[in-house]
Amino acid sequence: MVADLPTLLFNALVWGMATFLVAAGLTMIFGILHVLNFSHGGFFMIGAYVAHSLTNWSAAMANIWGFLAASVLAGAVIGIVGLVVDRAVFRRLAHVDGAYVLVATYALLLVCNGFVKLVWGLNVVSASPPPELFEVSFLGNLVLPHYSIFVVVAGVVVFLALEWLINMTSVGRLIQAIAIDPWMARLLGVNVGLIYSATVVIGFALAGLAGGLLVANQSLSPDLAGIFIIQAFGVVIVGGMGSIRGAFLAAILLGLVDSFGTALLPQMPGVLFFVALAAILLIRPRGLIASGRLS
Repeated sequence: MVADLPTLLFNALVWGMATFLVAAGLTMIFGILHVLNFSHGGFFMIGAYVAHSLTNWSAAMANIWGFLAASVLAGAVIGIVGLVVDRAVFRRLAHVDGAYVLVATYALLLVCNGFVKLVWGLNVVSASPPPELFEVSFLGNLVLPHYSIFVVVAGVVVFLALEWLINMTSVGRLIQAIAIDPWMARLLGVNVGLIYSATVVIGFALAGLAGGLLVANQSLSPDLAGIFIIQAFGVVIVGGMGSIRGAFLAAILLGLVDSFGTALLPQMPGVLFFVALAAILLIRPRGLIASGRLS
């Protein structure tokens, strides 16, 4: 166990950052709209398919810059879809019971699954990282796949970008103000509807971007929506609903639990993740950072 400690820590970091990439958009939307978006995994999946189609479309995209461009384009496409979803679904359900919104987002998830089956079919498709990320480096006995390092860096960059957006820009301060008290913000002349729409677009774009960045980390199939989303929900809940910092810390913490749990109980991978999830919620029911607003 001690000899494998660096490997376990590295695997935990990779797991945590991959899960944070998926959870970032989820917690962003919950932080301001208070909507637990069940369809988030579906749009993550479509983002992965879009990025994969773009990289296969042209040989010029078969390098790391093409891979990044395809991921950003996938995020942009899903962000535009988010604007449509906001106008067609979220705004229409803004003043109804939250249970109806949960049902609506679950219906959107089913629509995403049907759309993927219709456009890309039922076959499982494997996706490889670009040649620059296909190699490995060694640090002593520690094996460091370049794609895993890329995922860790991508997770940290997305976290820092969101921190800058939320805390250092006027748009971010407006988002925080509306998350705390939308009624008062509206009285002060803030265009609350516009900020709501912008937040939904950002949240959906993050789902598409995560799909593009993580497309080489798994096989593409219509079941992809559920692979990361359970862990992402766990990260959002443990971190504190709507807290970007909390989600980042929770992703690292639960990554450590999952990595060491898999090493200790290889016959039951993932069990300690759910045990830790239940234990943390019993100790801190509102999560690690119980701000109750976007932070």
